[in-house]
Amino acid sequence: MKGINSRPGTLRELGELSLLDWIRKKAGQTGRQKGLLLGIGDDAAAFSAPAGETLLATSDAMAEGVHFDLSYTTLYQVGFKLVSVNASDIYAMGGAPRYALLDLCAPSDMEFDGISSFFDGVLDALKHYGAVLAGGDITASRSGLVLGMSMIGSAKKIVKRSGAKPGDEVFVTGCLGDSACGLWLLKKLGRPVLMEEGKKAAFDLTHGVKKKVRLGWETAGPLVKRHLMPIAKKPPKGASAMIDISDGLAIDLIRLCKESRVGVKIYEELLPVSGHMGKAAPVLGLAPLRLALGGGEDYELLYTARPGQHHGKKYKAWRIGEITRAGYIISGRGGEMKELKTEGYEHFTSG
Repeated sequence: MKGINSRPGTLRELGELSLLDWIRKKAGQTGRQKGLLLGIGDDAAAFSAPAGETLLATSDAMAEGVHFDLSYTTLYQVGFKLVSVNASDIYAMGGAPRYALLDLCAPSDMEFDGISSFFDGVLDALKHYGAVLAGGDITASRSGLVLGMSMIGSAKKIVKRSGAKPGDEVFVTGCLGDSACGLWLLKKLGRPVLMEEGKKAAFDLTHGVKKKVRLGWETAGPLVKRHLMPIAKKPPKGASAMIDISDGLAIDLIRLCKESRVGVKIYEELLPVSGHMGKAAPVLGLAPLRLALGGGEDYELLYTARPGQHHGKKYKAWRIGEITRAGYIISGRGGEMKELKTEGYEHFTSG
């Protein structure tokens, strides 16, 4: 078996024990989180909650061919995103990320350089969120790359989905639909863009009848990055209920309302839509409003708060509506009222 210093070609050549030793050393380079008592090397990690705080736990899985496609995604980007989607769940509960446990199921013929790049993405993202890799598990896979991460965080005050009351205002922390639009662009491009190495790409698209349109990186880049390497938003102060937008604004807002046993009215004209998405979507033959309502994977925070509530100094959020006693309504730009339907991604029913 080759050692790590001889740069093995595949995981089979490296072997499980050498891979574990490499992961332990690489993860150790990022430092230690205060409260981590035992990290990689024992049968379980051990940690304590900061004084006066409650521990939070979440987990997410990502399967090749379902959640990511390596024909237009790099393994670095997959690793970064895996951390961000977990961090977003912790933030959505009003907490802060602290520790991560990683489950890695990889084909034995997978190139070691790919795994190394994946861990670079994981550890760079953990560093961004102030968290550390505390343990996990590795095993061989016969059907592509399957990833799982559990993240432990802590919060002084937990914010649930069930705290919204009639009269509360509804907010989102950023533009909607960018990630879904970025995914469409990547599918058109059909290859990865190594943004982590400073690479860029132009997108030549057909719009209408035989009309060629080129979208430069200044337009496409922010959309592609929102899909491949989202940055989770820290929680506001004073939220009464909160959820992160993973499956789409409409479906996640209705989930929050059902947990709170309330209704909602939002306004199309108040939905924050970026100029990048507004320009790219029509070229792709997509409606910006539909992307904003059902695109998914924006990982913005969707929350409610009492009118006039202070959300934190310089905290950026956009008011999009208000909580009502019943019904899910969207008011169009012309004032017409429509039912807000559960557009968005649902596992096992979405293709």
